[in-house]
Amino acid sequence: MKLYEPGKLVAPMEILDAVSSGKINSGYTTAGYWQGKMPASALFSAVPFGPEAPEYLAWLLYGNGMSLYQGMYDQAGYNVKVLPCAIISPETSGWFKKPIETPEDLKGLTMRFFGLGGQVMEKLGVGTVQIPGGEIFGALEKGAIDASEFSQPAIDQRLGFHKIAKYNYFPGWHQQATVFELLINKDTWNKMDESQQSAMETVCLASMTNSMAEGEAMQYQAMQQAKEHGVEIRYWNDDMLGLFATTWLDVVEEQKRDSYFAKVWDDLSEFRSNYQTWGSKGFLPRNK
Repeated sequence: MKLYEPGKLVAPMEILDAVSSGKINSGYTTAGYWQGKMPASALFSAVPFGPEAPEYLAWLLYGNGMSLYQGMYDQAGYNVKVLPCAIISPETSGWFKKPIETPEDLKGLTMRFFGLGGQVMEKLGVGTVQIPGGEIFGALEKGAIDASEFSQPAIDQRLGFHKIAKYNYFPGWHQQATVFELLINKDTWNKMDESQQSAMETVCLASMTNSMAEGEAMQYQAMQQAKEHGVEIRYWNDDMLGLFATTWLDVVEEQKRDSYFAKVWDDLSEFRSNYQTWGSKGFLPRNK
């Protein structure tokens, strides 16, 4: 494979169409970008109040997740083979220039927000925009946006958010885990022999293992350094978390008007309900 820097061949939002048409053979992205074309795609990227990375992978790889994931692209007429190829643990909930203590503090803010969580924020009076990571710092600096979420602390640190926004909120209720995908033109995929296809699948499985482990190893140091830069690391109070959760359920009901979203949501919900037999008993409780 020959790799190109982001945006070199096609713009990020054009990757799906470019791979499907054969303009490029493959593209690395995340399914949440296609939410406007296929509402269910967001459920294969990041689910508010959704599964953590191990549970998410269990559903994808050993539940019905992957058949639904590929089926979504097939049903929509896209000529692509999808392979989940990385996963990261929770993101931060956002960087703000002022403290957010009550729902009223959110109203009127303009915030960069990704995926289904953005619809929750919009219902709470936040104006959301989706801009690429490389443009967020400039937008914060110029005041074009008041706040932003993007990724995990170590990734946010590289983008310098701590220089402008001094209030970093947790937990990342909107993205407890985020899946990244490798899209391969289906004609290209079908021309590969079985061993080549297996090699690609194995590489992506290895990438998911590495991305999860690396992500878990990097965050505490970045959070410590953020404090040294004067950042206040805050945890949402129970009232705010409860508000996010109930508003999210309203968003779900709206999204279920799309039949495929409803199909995926119901399957994921059933898996999670069954998983709780194990998940609620097998692990020690965590402190904040």
